[in-house]
Amino acid sequence: MRLLLVDGHYFLYRSFFAIRGLKNSKGAPTNAIYGYIKALRKMIADVKPDRAAVTWDAGMPARRVDLQPAYKQNRTEMPDDLRPQEDWLQEKMPLIGLQSLWIENTEADDLIASYALAARRDGADVVIATNDKDIMQLVGEGISIYSTIKGGPKDAGFTLLGEEDVSKKWGVPPARIADVLALTGDSSDNIPGVPGVGPKTAVLLVEASGTVERMLENPETIINPKLREKIVSHRDLIIANREMVRLDEDLPLPVPWRELEIEPKYPELIAALRECEFVSLIREIEAEAAKVAPQPSAQGELFPIA
Repeated sequence: MRLLLVDGHYFLYRSFFAIRGLKNSKGAPTNAIYGYIKALRKMIADVKPDRAAVTWDAGMPARRVDLQPAYKQNRTEMPDDLRPQEDWLQEKMPLIGLQSLWIENTEADDLIASYALAARRDGADVVIATNDKDIMQLVGEGISIYSTIKGGPKDAGFTLLGEEDVSKKWGVPPARIADVLALTGDSSDNIPGVPGVGPKTAVLLVEASGTVERMLENPETIINPKLREKIVSHRDLIIANREMVRLDEDLPLPVPWRELEIEPKYPELIAALRECEFVSLIREIEAEAAKVAPQPSAQGELFPIA
């Protein structure tokens, strides 16, 4: 059993900026919708999951905002021509065959973590489609990251990043990424780090101590006196950052993961795509729908739809 979890807003923005200027004859923007559906169809063909869902950010958890009031305040507002496309995709996702999932005041990262670990406990393999650094800490046995970088079988245009790949990129095992981020912070999320401590220094500190908790318990093991002074004087910041990047792993699941069957509703989907005027995509999906349509029996009757 394989579960595919898609980071909804990552692919929303990626699709929006990859294709610009696409609109229907009424002037409604459709570029993100088109790119998103094409990306979803490709990853489903690549990964061949048994279950799948798209998860969305729906506000920020109080525990992170309490720790860092400026958390993500550096993010720009969603472009006006993207917002209606976000609404369209969230509403129409079940027509494509995947459920849209979110929990109020919860980030997609945490919902993905909870689904991934629930599925792993039941013995399923999990593939996560994202480029989010926080989610990389989940990678391990049975959990991989879907990436469209070159690689994979016969350079198929995608690869599944496992523990070795993530460790090579970060310099530490996935489980220790949160410790590195606790030291460096994350400018994309407006999380300040220890001044003067970059990724290379953070990796060396984590390698030497194992975890930031052990490092803070035994700061005398840091040989460089100036660095040791920085770490000690920013102890509270490091502790707060470590909590900021910790993923919630046991959230109540809006839908049990085993119920996330991939069930496209072809007639309704094609009708919705006609409003967007995606001629080639409609033709592609119509051909696919024809292949899975019930076939006539020898008596000329239709087999029942499963």
